[in-house]
Amino acid sequence: MADTSSTTSPRPLMPGNSTAEFTWRAVLLGTLLGLVFGASSLYLVLRVGMTVSASIPVAVLAITVFRGLWRALGLRSATILENNITQTAGSAGESIAFGVGVTMPALLLIGFEMTIERIMVVALLGGVLG
Repeated sequence: MADTSSTTSPRPLMPGNSTAEFTWRAVLLGTLLGLVFGASSLYLVLRVGMTVSASIPVAVLAITVFRGLWRALGLRSATILENNITQTAGSAGESIAFGVGVTMPALLLIGFEMTIERIMVVALLGGVLG
């Protein structure tokens, strides 16, 4: 059994006051990956009727791009928090595309008229409300 008599308190993996998390490159890469996986997810859901979660592929690609591209350009490597922001943004983009892809055909089948305004409202509400 593990020794539970230790008096040390748990510490965070990354100190919160000195580590970059919400950076332009994390948001930009997350947005680009969200667009790519959102488009593929929308195609799959309209063509096949189901899709796969993009969370793990986006996380793997984020780490790969940050390590390869940034090392080639000589910039600092990304932190685990930047990888987390990138993965979250990419996964959210894919989820919103899936939500629009399954909601819009259902509304069309029950007789609603499809306009770009209605599609945008559904996408924005899906993104805000989760």
